[in-house]
Amino acid sequence: MIVAIDGPAGAGKSTVARALAGRLGYRYLDTGAMYRALAWLALNRGVASADAEALGALARAHQVELGLGGAVAIAGSDVTAAIRTPEVDRVVSAVSAHPQVREVMRARQRELSLVVDCVMEGRDIGTVVAPQAELKVYLVADPDERVRRRLAQRPEASAAELLARDAGDAERMQPAADAVQLDTTGLSIDEVIDRIESLLRERAA
Repeated sequence: MIVAIDGPAGAGKSTVARALAGRLGYRYLDTGAMYRALAWLALNRGVASADAEALGALARAHQVELGLGGAVAIAGSDVTAAIRTPEVDRVVSAVSAHPQVREVMRARQRELSLVVDCVMEGRDIGTVVAPQAELKVYLVADPDERVRRRLAQRPEASAAELLARDAGDAERMQPAADAVQLDTTGLSIDEVIDRIESLLRERAA
């Protein structure tokens, strides 16, 4: 069973996906963290975010590991905290936009999704990575609410950075034709999860 959760930054993807996976007893797969890990490695190795070939080679040479509880590792380093910085924020969209990078990452994501029941979150799970997912949910939220949430999580971030990330990811932020769109504005995490669980029960029936 694959539950695909997509949507823009600040819509609640990570929080909802992690909590939903915990409630269901599924594995949580944060695909965005994989691109962030590569972006972190590129910064540390001096690889430019515009160098598609070098980034693709870096991705092929260093497989991203996603551990239980949201741990992320690459090239022998635990980067769980290091990938959530403004420096990574500024380059991850450019890094993840390259086809050479996405080919490697998508193959790894598909590989991970076939092992156990999982909740996968990202920007193109339902459309590209796992179009066969039994349930696809596309989370949205009011722009002001998304900015508020982002700043609550990362006070060092800014509204301008969020808008820039949206612009960079716009091409990939399209809901699948069969995705259920859910507006999380004004909803608690538990309320969002309850609605998704209800959708799962409907699909199972």
